[in-house]
Amino acid sequence: MTYSKAGELLIACDETHAGERLDKMLASRLPELSRARLQDLIAQGEVRTDKKILTKASYRLEGHEVISVNVPEPVDDTPEPEDIPLDIVYEDEHLLVINKQANFVVHPAGGHRSGTLVNALLHHCADSLSGIGGVKRPGIVHRLDQDTTGLMIVAKTDEAHAGLSEQLAEKSVYRVYHALVLGQMIPPVGRIDKAIDRDRGNRLKQTVVRKGGRESVTNYKLIETFRDEISLVECKLETGRTHQIRVHMADRKNPVLGDATYGPQPTAIAAALRRGGWSEEGAARVMAFDRQALHAKKLGFIHPVTNEEHLFEADYPDDFAQILETLNI
Repeated sequence: MTYSKAGELLIACDETHAGERLDKMLASRLPELSRARLQDLIAQGEVRTDKKILTKASYRLEGHEVISVNVPEPVDDTPEPEDIPLDIVYEDEHLLVINKQANFVVHPAGGHRSGTLVNALLHHCADSLSGIGGVKRPGIVHRLDQDTTGLMIVAKTDEAHAGLSEQLAEKSVYRVYHALVLGQMIPPVGRIDKAIDRDRGNRLKQTVVRKGGRESVTNYKLIETFRDEISLVECKLETGRTHQIRVHMADRKNPVLGDATYGPQPTAIAAALRRGGWSEEGAARVMAFDRQALHAKKLGFIHPVTNEEHLFEADYPDDFAQILETLNI
């Protein structure tokens, strides 16, 4: 049984809970809080019985306790709200889906303390945030790179954050990207199952590794090839590692156009454009594309509160659409 008393959540345990881990039991009884959030509350001394404070998530229950969980009011987050325009595709009291533009950093960090998506969301959501992890902030469930455009989910509440994070962990979130890559895709349909880890020679990069690393799976399908030199590819993610599509495409020698980190080199693009016979004007437009040509096109998930199915699709941004038009000439 779970009930509230003076701001606390009280959970009565019985013999069926004997020997169960504290954090596991709490996660099953309090689905509105993520397991990571519950572990933080335990470490902070906010979970106790009538006899003692429980400070270890691994504590094994005796089976007859009443567990008290104190969830403090969310505190203000450090980033400042900023009035930055957002392209909002969907919004309700639990979450929102945005169509992110290029050159838009998601989190404040390093040289980007302001002007980020989080700053914009803090302004837009204002008092509608109930707090993620005890802090008044939007819950970034998954990220897009600074220059990758397209669809992202953002949670407003702990319950939505926990539910969406669980779907990501279970690989049930439908995420489809479109990318312009150098060369032909042979075969035109395939599955890339290659682990990715941080590059030891450059900590800012990721790389495919033969041993260790994290499971990384990208399913791809050729949409169109332009003069045998540049291809438009659909990539469906099973996992969502940092730079995953960019790393996988570069590893198979089809790097994403405009990707300054993983290639291709400008000389390789120029050579492909010459071989394809594009006009000087058209080639110049393609060469001027100064970001990775990667767009989060489709996004599908089960709403973590209402259980409704949602599927969204975002049109290409203007610069991506213009390059496609140029390649089709």
